[in-house]
Amino acid sequence: MTGFTRLPASLRHWHPVAFVAAWFGSGLMPKAPGTWGTLAAMPPAYLIFLLGGPTGLLAAAFLAFLIGIWAAGAYATASGDPDPSEVVIDEVAAIWLVLAIVPFGWLGWALAFVAFRFFDVLKPWPIHLADSRLEGGFGIMFDDIIAAIYAMLTASLLLYLIKAI
Repeated sequence: MTGFTRLPASLRHWHPVAFVAAWFGSGLMPKAPGTWGTLAAMPPAYLIFLLGGPTGLLAAAFLAFLIGIWAAGAYATASGDPDPSEVVIDEVAAIWLVLAIVPFGWLGWALAFVAFRFFDVLKPWPIHLADSRLEGGFGIMFDDIIAAIYAMLTASLLLYLIKAI
């Protein structure tokens, strides 16, 4: 069995940059770190939703985006990789954004998860453009926000069609 991905030499697991960027270590999984990071964002999303509803999730997504710019940029600098796969705070901010607009419950949240992961992996235009052209922490974060917007539109359309049937 393959072990966890190693952190850059200058970072430790308890370091705030590693803790935030790799979202409590979920981004250090050896396979599909983006999917693990998205899954690891779900339990806190549930608590945020219970405490603040959709508005709380939107506020948390915005805060995660801002903090993520710093953490992702610092992690990328420490690793020497412009877009390290272990940085998953971008998935956290993005999935919270999608979850804020879908109905609360297993169907809405499962659809949000699948739609977001689909667009995050596929990276259609302009997601791929943002991913390849924007640099630093902002670039790492922003392409996932575009994927979240695609997921929000897709999930909304699918949920509308399901209700129409």
